[in-house]
Amino acid sequence: MTLNDRGQDNELLYAHDEERKFRIEARATKLLALWAAGKLGKTGAEAETYATGLVNLDLGAGGSQDVLARIRTDFDAAGVQQSDHQIERHRTECLEEAAKQIAAS
Repeated sequence: MTLNDRGQDNELLYAHDEERKFRIEARATKLLALWAAGKLGKTGAEAETYATGLVNLDLGAGGSQDVLARIRTDFDAAGVQQSDHQIERHRTECLEEAAKQIAAS
C-alpha cells in the first residue's frame, strides 16, 4: 500500500464519517421537530410539514441553533411551557436515538 493509497483511504473514511454525522443530525432534527409539533398540537401532514421545515432550517448557516430558536419562538407564541433546557435536553435524547437508528439501518 502506498502513501497515496493510505491518503485516499483516509479521505474515504472521513467522507463516510461526515455523511454519517449529517444523517444523524438530520434524523435528530426531524425527531425533535415531530416532538415539538406534537407539543404545538400538530398531527399528520401538518406535523410532517413542520418537521421538514425545521430540517431545512437546520441545513442553513445557523444550523441547530436556528432550529432551537424557532422552536422557542413557536412554543412562546403557542403558550407551550417548555424551558430552553428542556428543549435542549430533548434534542440530546433525539441525537442519541438518531444515532441508534442510523447504526441499525
